[in-house]
Amino acid sequence: MRSRPAQEALGFLFAAYLRLVRRTNRFVLDPPDIYDRVGPQMPVIAAMWHGQHFMISFGKRPQDRAAALVSRSADGEFNAIALRHLGVRAVRGSGARDDRIIRKGSARVREKGGAAALRGLLQALAQGEMVVMTADVPKVSRVCGPGIVMLARMSGRPIVPVAVVASRRIDFRSWDRASIGLPFGRGAIVIGEPIHVAADAEGTAFESARQAVENGLDAVHARAYALIGSRDPGARKNGEKTAAGAAQEIA
Repeated sequence: MRSRPAQEALGFLFAAYLRLVRRTNRFVLDPPDIYDRVGPQMPVIAAMWHGQHFMISFGKRPQDRAAALVSRSADGEFNAIALRHLGVRAVRGSGARDDRIIRKGSARVREKGGAAALRGLLQALAQGEMVVMTADVPKVSRVCGPGIVMLARMSGRPIVPVAVVASRRIDFRSWDRASIGLPFGRGAIVIGEPIHVAADAEGTAFESARQAVENGLDAVHARAYALIGSRDPGARKNGEKTAAGAAQEIA
């Protein structure tokens, strides 16, 4: 199953399945005029939560060129192939430690792992491609990490929270409470207002931007599930980890 032909076949089949889900569900766009407001600000950084990423390509307009961050793992290869068939270019990240310093304008950041991926995402945005990436980090669900905020700060492009959900779906009992839609139901595509990060954002300003992304993603998911009359299986409950409580793990 790890061979290239098997990966190609699985990626193609998964993309075909997602296209079936897209065609057979009645999706509503909320707000209805959001593309008119966000369109002039393209390319943007489309933010999503882990576990809610399978159908995120449904929120992309046909004319929008897009790139997504995908790991260099074997599972990432399968995802990259599926994304290719859905019209999204994969930017492959590196799991190796990398202490090189990346500079852009006045921004300066030391990256440990993923420096090449960050450069690739910056290049994609500079070339007019929107970037799609998860805001939270592995094993810390629904808590926005600093990576997506750093990308916005260095690129000058706004972050747009996105949620795509379906009434008929499979909810997995994974750490991120992943969901994938089923055919023949109803769906909602909810897109939040752009979040801008100043080029000199540090300290409190950087944390405020990070919190804004987290709140924005929670809001669009709450709205999306409300539109289909369902409950968000990944929503944080009272007593669950907060951004402050997870800060050490993210770091």
